[in-house]
Amino acid sequence: MLMLPLWASASTPEAAPTSSAPTPATAALITALGQPAPARTAFAEARFLHLLDRPLVVSGELAWLGGDQLQRRVDHPRQETATIANGEVTQQRAGRSPRHFSLSHAPQLQVLLDSFVALLSGDPQRLQQAFEIEHVGAASAAWTLTLVPRDPKVARTVASIVIEGYGKQSRCMHLQEADGDLAVDLLGPLADKMPAQPTREALQALCRDAR
Repeated sequence: MLMLPLWASASTPEAAPTSSAPTPATAALITALGQPAPARTAFAEARFLHLLDRPLVVSGELAWLGGDQLQRRVDHPRQETATIANGEVTQQRAGRSPRHFSLSHAPQLQVLLDSFVALLSGDPQRLQQAFEIEHVGAASAAWTLTLVPRDPKVARTVASIVIEGYGKQSRCMHLQEADGDLAVDLLGPLADKMPAQPTREALQALCRDAR
């Protein structure tokens, strides 16, 4: 959910299209997904890069710490933590000095921060401001949210984010990059089911069966 290196380049955001209010069904789903901070969940991610024959697989914990504070802690295969707080990004790897930079130097990351905080805090209006939202399913059953960035500069890097879930739980997130690379995150209990050698098809089936 929080893949900092993808959007940490400095640039100036272009004007995004104006947004309309989310539909009542979409607003109800996003509101239902909100949870009190701190909210933590296990994750396992497979990132499929066109330059590599095998996906990169990492696992750890995602945390919304309240307000505009997010943290992504990787435990395997090596320890690494990325934290957004107080308008600053901090990246820490085991055995290395922390790296800090301001969110003002990464407007795309600011937009994504707004979006993830909106989803985790159950704020449909904030999510709608950053993404065009397509919603399929019901809040009490299986559902899918497809998010397309409104900011043209963000859209040059991130084509879409698809989140699948059931009831009040998000279970899978598919982040499709504009260049064709894909990151698939299994969330919560589903994280333990990440295959040793995942394929796109196997993860799609796993997410579908979990619904």
